Amino acid sequence: MAETMTRAAPADNGALAASLRQMIAVLERERQALAALDADDLICAARDKEGLCDAIAAIGAQALDSETRSLAETAHQLNDVNRRVRNLLAANVAARIEALGGQRGMNRVTYTPARA
Repeated sequence: MAETMTRAAPADNGALAASLRQMIAVLERERQALAALDADDLICAARDKEGLCDAIAAIGAQALDSETRSLAETAHQLNDVNRRVRNLLAANVAARIEALGGQRGMNRVTYTPARA
């Protein structure tokens, strides 16, 4: 039985490595979509990432070999960079909306509580 588990591990590591390589490609595509502000490609990348996360989870927890560990670290770093880019874009949009709203609302009356 131990031999069966030992033989299954390389196949699982191969499937894991293939899924991680696909994830890296999707993350690179996501970064390009972020740079181009392409909402359709971002949605596709999000769906692909979700599907790959499900595939990786189905492989199960196992000891990572050096190749899969390196691929997982690369995917993590790319995802972190993309998250930071998304946050910067969101902050930029929020600042622009606030600037537009601030210009129009300068003469508006604000609520103040009644004094006792």
